[in-house]
Amino acid sequence: MDELARLLSARHMVRRYTDEPVTEDVLEQLLDLARRAPSAGNTQPWSFLVLRDGDVDRYWATTMPDPEARSRFRWQGLLSAPVLVVPYVCPDAYAERYGEADKAGTGLGAGIAAWPVPYWWVDGGAVVQNLLLLATAAGLGACLFGQFEHEAAVRAAFGVPDDQRALGTISLGWPAPDEPGRSAGRPRPALDQVLHRGFWQRERNDGRSDG
Repeated sequence: MDELARLLSARHMVRRYTDEPVTEDVLEQLLDLARRAPSAGNTQPWSFLVLRDGDVDRYWATTMPDPEARSRFRWQGLLSAPVLVVPYVCPDAYAERYGEADKAGTGLGAGIAAWPVPYWWVDGGAVVQNLLLLATAAGLGACLFGQFEHEAAVRAAFGVPDDQRALGTISLGWPAPDEPGRSAGRPRPALDQVLHRGFWQRERNDGRSDG
């Protein structure tokens, strides 16, 4: 409990790295443990695209093709990260899993539109958090960032099947001195602001709260 609490407190986004390589053994151990996350129906819909060396350069050429824009990019340390990991999930895997005999009664095997909550994002987020915490435990730095409008281009550039959806991209490396992001200073709300016991607290017309 104490070690996990330390890791949760220590974890932060690292956007600058040393030249020291991340060995394949370390990386495989992190990914093997990261995938041990919960998933609805134990579907385990995740895959990892690992990029090193020239593939890292190709990733940035795909997502940031304008050299001038790249030179103005605030986080130059990300551009030279020794490893990029793109975690993917397959939404269709959930419909297939829930079409099996033990899950067919749920009706969720009809297709991904039948899911009121898209659990591929929920379960994929658990894998991402695992990887970020494991990187911290190993002394590595990591940063999760979005692909946004470049998701299809990244799939095409690296031969990723169209049924895969990216959760973002995670840079990995040994941390170098770095500056915090603009959002790092945002305070966390007090626990009593996010904790609701028994009934969600409501604001009354007189400005006081009840519940």
